[in-house]
Amino acid sequence: MALSCGIVGLPTVGKTTFFNLLTNANIETSAFYSGKTTTNINMAQVPDERVDYLSKMFRPKKTTYAQIEVIDVPGLVKGSSQGQGTGNEFLSAVRDADALVHIVRAFENSQVLHVEDSIDIMRDLETVNMELLFSDLQLIETRLARINSGKKKKMENPLEETVLMKIQEVLENEQPVSTITFSEEEKEAIKHITFLTNKPMLIVVNLDENQFRSGTYPQKDEIHAYGKAHGMIVLEICAQVEAEISQLDPEDKALFMEDLGIKEAGIDRLARAIYELLGLISFLTAGEDEVKAWTIKKGLTAKKAAGKIHSDIERGFIRAEVVAYEDLKSAGSMAKAREQGHFRLEGKDYPVQDGDIINFRFNV
Repeated sequence: MALSCGIVGLPTVGKTTFFNLLTNANIETSAFYSGKTTTNINMAQVPDERVDYLSKMFRPKKTTYAQIEVIDVPGLVKGSSQGQGTGNEFLSAVRDADALVHIVRAFENSQVLHVEDSIDIMRDLETVNMELLFSDLQLIETRLARINSGKKKKMENPLEETVLMKIQEVLENEQPVSTITFSEEEKEAIKHITFLTNKPMLIVVNLDENQFRSGTYPQKDEIHAYGKAHGMIVLEICAQVEAEISQLDPEDKALFMEDLGIKEAGIDRLARAIYELLGLISFLTAGEDEVKAWTIKKGLTAKKAAGKIHSDIERGFIRAEVVAYEDLKSAGSMAKAREQGHFRLEGKDYPVQDGDIINFRFNV
């Protein structure tokens, strides 16, 4: 199962544009708040220079990048939780997502109306955060009502009601669930319930081309201070420029990006930031048939990582032959890397590192 991220934000901030850029989907976007209720789901490829490098080296029949699932939900409006606009029933689509990407609009465009008639990124951030918070509150109220609906309380865990009431109090004070420190017993009591305000989140500020070129926009300092205070990454990306970049062939793309003074497309930065936000790393396998990035959770052992390729490899695991990508790159070839002693044999408990190129030895 691929890990997923949900894209949230107000209408007309560029959510679907970012979804299209990440996933190469071709979903129609709107210049005005249309009250749409469709949720878009697709896979996004995670750009990786290591995969590119190995592909050039091995010239395989197939090259496979890491992937993440991206969910684009309709825009929230103020009062969605009370049924304003189209309500927020569609938030259930991102309740199971592993992380959230919050798009806020800094760009000025008289052709694309803002739902609040003015540009104010801190207000918009707060509006969506409150809708997520109200959605969590509703979830708790429904769950508590269900627990107490019969003569006998219906709980999966004896601590559940107490923990839910503790969370309810925090939410009523307009604080997210992520600010609460839970004991292991408390975590166990509510593990079957997912809260939107407890998910890791990154913020994307959608700039216009002038803001992008100048590097300034209103409330820049405030949004960065907010990100720092809440431990959130803030990325500044111009969706309009990214859309233009995505249409160019590699040579023109390089020239266009050089003209803009950027080394890397913002959408590539975003894909990788989501990957990191989800706590993921890639190990690589390389050969003439395929060069592939395998997605694992940070800290996974070599034996468990082998199971990602095939359960037989995990079951019959003997050793992992490992070379770090940077060592291979500096050596220039697999043979040279071996000569220079960069290859190592690791046991089943070795914690796989991001960018390890691995050949598993196994016997079934």
